Amino acid sequence: MREFIGDKVLFLERFVKSPKYVGSVTPSWPLLARAMIKPIDWLNMHSIVELGAGTGVFTKYIYQLKHDDCEGIIFERDDVMRERLMQTYEGLNYRSRAEDIYPVIQELGLEQVDCILSGLPFANFPQSYCNQILDGVANSLKPGGLFIQFQYSLQMKNQLLKRFSKVDVGFVPLNIPPAFIYYCYK
Repeated sequence: MREFIGDKVLFLERFVKSPKYVGSVTPSWPLLARAMIKPIDWLNMHSIVELGAGTGVFTKYIYQLKHDDCEGIIFERDDVMRERLMQTYEGLNYRSRAEDIYPVIQELGLEQVDCILSGLPFANFPQSYCNQILDGVANSLKPGGLFIQFQYSLQMKNQLLKRFSKVDVGFVPLNIPPAFIYYCYK
């Protein structure tokens, strides 16, 4: 319970410092995290990326569920939260800039990745920055790869339909605030 409260306090503190990049006053709830990871085939996952890791709600599942041969790459812009993640979930690759996803996976010797999870607050970003990240995501995914993104509105659907062959939308009402999940297939 202490860790849960500590995560909420840290998240709120970082939101106050940088609301444009943190995007919410509270971390995602476990119910949202479970809905995000539900379609992932962990046994056949060789590489997984997380964008906007925050306090590690999704990182925790990546750390626990990926097998030893699966490469985990975590992007978090906030230095304080990224340092905390690095200490908590050792053995994953950490980077700061989500817009560098494609060059980073190439630097790590991967051509493309199997799955990308994202909690980035795209509604807060200029469209050019959104395009840069989403183009990087599309280029980084293998054919048949999965991009899973949550947002608090449906405003991204058209952008995603331009980049992915199939986009399904889920809804998690028991999150604060309630969230939509985009399951995007390349």
